[in-house]
Amino acid sequence: MKRIVLTGGGTAGHVSPNQALIPLLLEEGWEVHYIGTKNGIERTLIEGMDGVAYHAVSSGKLRRYFDLKNFTDPFRVIAGALQSFFIIRKLKPSIVFSKGGFVSVPVVVGGALCGVPVVMHESDITPGLANKLCKPFAKSVCTTFPECAKLLGEKGILTGTPLRAAIFSGVREKGLALAGFDGSKPVLMMIGGSLGAQTVNAALREALPELTKKFDVLHVCGKGNKDESLEGMTGYRQFEYLSDELPDAFACADVVLSRAGSNSLSELMALKKPMLLIPYHSGRGDQVLNANSLKARGLAHVMIQSDMNAQSLVSALDALWEERELLTQRLAALPDADGTKAVLDQIYKYAK
Repeated sequence: MKRIVLTGGGTAGHVSPNQALIPLLLEEGWEVHYIGTKNGIERTLIEGMDGVAYHAVSSGKLRRYFDLKNFTDPFRVIAGALQSFFIIRKLKPSIVFSKGGFVSVPVVVGGALCGVPVVMHESDITPGLANKLCKPFAKSVCTTFPECAKLLGEKGILTGTPLRAAIFSGVREKGLALAGFDGSKPVLMMIGGSLGAQTVNAALREALPELTKKFDVLHVCGKGNKDESLEGMTGYRQFEYLSDELPDAFACADVVLSRAGSNSLSELMALKKPMLLIPYHSGRGDQVLNANSLKARGLAHVMIQSDMNAQSLVSALDALWEERELLTQRLAALPDADGTKAVLDQIYKYAK
């Protein structure tokens, strides 16, 4: 039987592409194992999936800033690499596939020590620290952005991001019913990632009196970010998080306000949704780079967070609405944004 070890974690973005691959691997007769941390989000998302054996190892976070844990976490990574080595040596998989995140480092090193081929994936426009460290052990590194493939040299392969098939199964009428909208107005959907985007949430809510004149607003605000004072407001519906209902919410959205995490962008591009992006300024600025790449290609509108207030947000969303048809046409002209098949091709190519 063909056997594969998957890894990746720390955030949902490092797990969801693996979730897209797993059902297809199982259909093809692969035995699927996943190595992650004991308490990471990857365990929550993966352990309950049918047909997947989960193995927990130690790992340390890789930081680009000073922290006292920087003196102890390298030992956790070394311990995790040894644990991964023994797990992989026992399993004898045909290949290791890594989606990145700090948990992936000990698994990739453990796989390489066992002589198992490694294929990796990088979602952002520049390689993350974990993938930079792991690149020497990889046969190829699949990428979402062409810029990243160039940075990685001969190992970089532009594939796109694996997307869950369910994301394409949404029904507009179900999305409207979920939000309690009658479909008489266009729907503006705001989604800020698994944890929400509090600054954008606040600006959107301040702008609601103006926005709801034109739009019905479906707001996925993040866990713990609901504003109870707005419950029952006409033309506005808020959810902390959507899982099974997310495809229907996407299906009813006419335009989308979003952060610029790579996986969210891949889904929205595949669904041909006109987007206003307000990237989050993190350590290495990957969301800013992601957003500017789409802006430069004429695929999305971008607003810098420091320029955002209720009034400027309304103006930017009006401009997005005016250009929605052109943006939709450009998105429709792109190659398939779903990278599932291309990534599987790399896995099949290098599997022993």
